[in-house]
Amino acid sequence: MMYGFGDDPNPLPETVALVEDIVVEYAHKAQDIGSKRGKLSVEDFLYLIRKDLPKLNRCTELLSMQEELKQARKAFEVDEEKLGTLE
Repeated sequence: MMYGFGDDPNPLPETVALVEDIVVEYAHKAQDIGSKRGKLSVEDFLYLIRKDLPKLNRCTELLSMQEELKQARKAFEVDEEKLGTLE
């Protein structure tokens, strides 16, 4: 996960442990929020960081990029399928 967001391919073990602790803490808090509805969702995480605008903006940006990539992959798959039927 860290490498995917631009970190070194081999981060320090201390850094990995710290990030893991932070992620687990957020996951537990989001799970507490989601348990009221019976499921965990992205909105639960966004709710947790709603008052921290830099984090919220970054998450929103990453979610938007994820959706754009998903749409691009879908369009690419459709194009490949069309090429396969033409051959």
